[in-house]
Amino acid sequence: MAFPYMEAVLGFMVLMYVFETYLDLRQHSALKLPTLPKTLEGVISQEKFEKSRAYSLDKSHFNFVHEFVTILLDSAILYFGILPWFWKKSGNFLLLSGLSAENEILHTLAFLAGVMIWSQITDLPFSLYSTFVIEARHGFNKKGGPYLAIYLWAFMFVLSLVMMTLYPVLIAPLFNKFTPLPEGELRAKIEALASSLKFPLKKLFVVDGSTRSSHSNAYMYGFFKNKRIVLYDTLIQQCKDDEEIVAVIAHELGHWKLNHTMYSFIAVQILTFLQFGGYTLVRNSSDLFRSFGFDTQPVLIGLIIFQHTVIPLQHLVSFGLNLVSRSFEFQADAFAKKLGYASALRAGLVKLQEENLSAMNTDPWYSAYHYSHPPLVERLAALDESDKKAD
Repeated sequence: MAFPYMEAVLGFMVLMYVFETYLDLRQHSALKLPTLPKTLEGVISQEKFEKSRAYSLDKSHFNFVHEFVTILLDSAILYFGILPWFWKKSGNFLLLSGLSAENEILHTLAFLAGVMIWSQITDLPFSLYSTFVIEARHGFNKKGGPYLAIYLWAFMFVLSLVMMTLYPVLIAPLFNKFTPLPEGELRAKIEALASSLKFPLKKLFVVDGSTRSSHSNAYMYGFFKNKRIVLYDTLIQQCKDDEEIVAVIAHELGHWKLNHTMYSFIAVQILTFLQFGGYTLVRNSSDLFRSFGFDTQPVLIGLIIFQHTVIPLQHLVSFGLNLVSRSFEFQADAFAKKLGYASALRAGLVKLQEENLSAMNTDPWYSAYHYSHPPLVERLAALDESDKKAD
């Protein structure tokens, strides 16, 4: 008797859904708390807290519905044999079009076209609601147009096919305006900090992120001796004190100095290698294909089955990567503190938390599983703890 692969996959999917929903419920309970964490009392205004709380609760409610519909559709597609049925239908479509269904490339393209149409039909309502209702309600979405969600989806699809290294140089300037940070005290401070750390800063940009969103951030990119730092204009607008902005940059430079980028890159490459290895095992298992209702072993179907069998294990891998990432964030904070930016970093982190309406109350289990960055409360506590140790 063949092993019931499909039933096992369904069981694992449902189990992961139940576990993640449990974490979502814990986080939802934390978000409903009407008071600030003690660490943030007197640091975050009540008005900002209420806005953050409302934004986080809206996203939490939306997530419950989205995840339930997703697991329902995915389970139904597997259980009722929709995949092999649609594979056969796409072959019939080719025959009606005068093409050969025996050509796996054509068959795959026809199948993929149908899957993409189905994905748009099922995902578009959620995308539109998230962008034009939730984000707009809380003042983040500033661009309109009935086809924005489709444009964003198309952009992300094309982006995924392009080497990530080309994005900041060739693609990002097409959608945002990058201008050199004007000469002045802020630029001088950032350049002095980079020079003191022997960071090979070549260009320092400001990006007009405010044209699309009021979220703020800063990042750096580039290879070898050709590094660039990019500041969102919203970060400059929200952090009026130059020291706060420089402290945020000091944190980012801490990632570079401590080789966090290299370690993350290696981890991603190992994960990618394991994915290809897992796909090879799935691709060569005829029993696995038969369990899902297929008599043949098409390449694309192998990829889809692979997603439902091996890739769910990435939830556990992602959890491990989050733990590493959180550790890196604490280390980068400590690095900025060692440079003398502890007070400014605290103020900058609080300002970013306020303006981005990030959740103030977070459940520790939910945070550990989902967040690649520690919550503000934990970061401030870590900075304070290092102060106590120094004393």
